[in-house]
Amino acid sequence: MTDAVLANPDPADWLMVSRTFDQQRFSPLDQINGANVAQLHLAWSRGLPPGVQESTPIVYRGVMYLYAPGGSIQALDATNGDLLWRYDRTYPASVVRLEARPKNLGIYEDMIYFAAPDGFLVALDARTGEVRWEVKVDEGGQRAGGMLVADGKIITNRTCDVNVRAGCFIAANDARTGRLVWKVYTTAAPGEPGGDTWAGMPVEQRVASPWGQPGSYDPARRLTFWGVANPNPYTRMMRHGAADRVSDFAPADLYSNSTLALDVRTGRLRWYYQELPGDDWDADHNHERVLVRTRVTPDPRHVKWISPNLPRGERDIVLTTAEGGGMWALDRASGRFLWARPFPFDDPNLNMNHIDVRTGRTRVNPEKLFRKDGDHVISCYHNTRTMAQTSYNPRNNALYVPFQDQCLSMTADVDSPTGFGPRFPIMRPGADPAKFMNIARIDAATGEMRIIFSQPYGATGSLLTTAGGLVFFGDMNRRLRALDAETGEVLWQSIVGGMVMLSTISYAVDGRQYVMVFTGTGVSMTRNILSITGDAMPPPAQDSAVYVFALP
Repeated sequence: MTDAVLANPDPADWLMVSRTFDQQRFSPLDQINGANVAQLHLAWSRGLPPGVQESTPIVYRGVMYLYAPGGSIQALDATNGDLLWRYDRTYPASVVRLEARPKNLGIYEDMIYFAAPDGFLVALDARTGEVRWEVKVDEGGQRAGGMLVADGKIITNRTCDVNVRAGCFIAANDARTGRLVWKVYTTAAPGEPGGDTWAGMPVEQRVASPWGQPGSYDPARRLTFWGVANPNPYTRMMRHGAADRVSDFAPADLYSNSTLALDVRTGRLRWYYQELPGDDWDADHNHERVLVRTRVTPDPRHVKWISPNLPRGERDIVLTTAEGGGMWALDRASGRFLWARPFPFDDPNLNMNHIDVRTGRTRVNPEKLFRKDGDHVISCYHNTRTMAQTSYNPRNNALYVPFQDQCLSMTADVDSPTGFGPRFPIMRPGADPAKFMNIARIDAATGEMRIIFSQPYGATGSLLTTAGGLVFFGDMNRRLRALDAETGEVLWQSIVGGMVMLSTISYAVDGRQYVMVFTGTGVSMTRNILSITGDAMPPPAQDSAVYVFALP
């Protein structure tokens, strides 16, 4: 497995979390299409151990490598699910391995890479599963993020606890040896650019975690793009003593809720853009940054904030859709603001409701800030697109986004370590319960959004678009579906044994195309959605499995 193959993979293989460096999640395979998808049937399935499942497997030359709940790795024959090898790791008693949450595996040369929940980065022999090397990267924990294999490096994002900056970093290790190449903290220290945006907060307490889906990579520019989540503790009062100690405008509490463009060779920050300054609600803005080449012609009928000096012609851009709401298009080389829109909908409860279009500086909604203990707000949005991934189809220049029409009810509590008292997700005020979960199709050039599918049940399956004109996704009601990519018509569905969790990939072996999903359970994203829809849709308690479908 070489850098060249990773940059231009065989359509039959799925080599990283979204198949390609650009995080588009598009499969060029077209054997399964609108004319025959109704014939899809179960090709094979395989049970997995119980535990949290928030990962996506990789497939190379007919072998599927997957993370099994509980912290082990399996290699399977991708045509029938037969076990080729299994790697089991002995964990200390302090590691709650059933709650480990790695997002994906990596592959390079003849090794498979795994971010273990005990804080080690492990390289396994791809043919045997034997350990080739392992290095300690952090102190471990349940929320290890994802990994990107690029430029001969294994780049991983980590998770930091409240008031403990030590785990707030993105690191690159040499793929052959495990040697640390660079390490970048995701909160700015005093004396560094952005260090004065924390209002004098002690550096060791500055926390903003990059815990989510892994970054994307532009090989031509040697830039890798990562998202960083909210600052901790959650409220400004807990972090700084008062809401107005930091600016309502970006920058504030850098580099929380920001896109970071890093030089893949050194980790040096080339540019950043802060989508939400001084977060007061845990409105995560992490997860994938999608790389697209497109015309930039935003339509003011559909896009609220547009730069007055847009470039002409096609442009390389970064598209971001945040858990906490909002969608941004930025110039890939410079981070320059191009356009943004409320996502999914404009609403008086938006937590970010203004952008200076000349500079791109965002502003929090001052009416939604907590000013004193006991203040209660409804803030939009909250976990609206979860960590289930988006998918971009280059054939029609459209980004497809799964989302829940979900906001947050939250009360400030200064006696709580997190800064909040009662706090729970709610359906957006005025929303239609029958359209709680939706799939949006957004034109990457104009920003126009169309809802092509809606239902009352939540979804935690990542989207997959294909050259066959289809969109695949799975939900928490055990349904896996194929939609027409233009109309959203359901062309096929199957009922599996549990909640569909992220995953959703397509691959081929010996000319036969397959579609695969994991079932299982998650942590916050499943709990939040089920608190709204659970009474109508009680999920199976434990169903961790692989399901793979193909044509006859």
